[in-house]
Amino acid sequence: MKLSVVIPAYNEEGSIEKTTLAFDAELNKQKIDHEILVVNDGSKDKTESILKKLSSKNKNLRYVNNPTPGGFGLAVRCGLDNFNGDYAAIVMADMSDDPKNLVKMYKKAVRENLDAVFGSRFHPESKVSDYPKFKLFINRIVNFFIKILFFINYNDTTNAFKLYKKETIKGISPLISKHFNLTVEMPLKTIIRGYSYAVIPTNWTNRTTGESKLRLKEMGSRYLFIILYSLVEKFFSRGDYRKKK
Repeated sequence: MKLSVVIPAYNEEGSIEKTTLAFDAELNKQKIDHEILVVNDGSKDKTESILKKLSSKNKNLRYVNNPTPGGFGLAVRCGLDNFNGDYAAIVMADMSDDPKNLVKMYKKAVRENLDAVFGSRFHPESKVSDYPKFKLFINRIVNFFIKILFFINYNDTTNAFKLYKKETIKGISPLISKHFNLTVEMPLKTIIRGYSYAVIPTNWTNRTTGESKLRLKEMGSRYLFIILYSLVEKFFSRGDYRKKK
């Protein structure tokens, strides 16, 4: 069962090599058939030239340029249109996610035949390093709000670090989010539509180079839109989009 690691990257010259090599090395170590698919999201720095060099030397690594105007969600969607694996995992380019956690996600999905595996940075067994306090405060409020609205126990819906079976991605498509609200759209559709999933603790480390692309002021209304969109489906679609048994 091949695993595709989808990494959206915008101006990540300081971290993209470290991230791709770390995930490739860990997956090789665990003998997991895989590809690392980086989506260059219109980077204006040396990101693409670094990717050209890396992909020329490593058969597991390839990259595509996002043909859309750009944005995290559009970049991930580009990757999901181009991956070759049986599973696809979304990983951040800044090395904030732990490669060992991805191995646990993949093995759990394959062993239990799950449609998706979600990471939680706020599990008792998780280790979070240097999370900005204000963003943490907003994160906890938003995730609590989502838990109450959708009657779910998952406490880290906004986390991008998740793994999906290929059939699950088809089942929750078309995706409509163009920005970071895609991190909410994908798991909520997975849950609402009756796909099987599990949650595992994951570690998170704040980036050491570059800057975060998430802008809270810009994203508030977009998160709210996709939450309301998902609520409408949950309560009014009469199960028309649910997974067929």
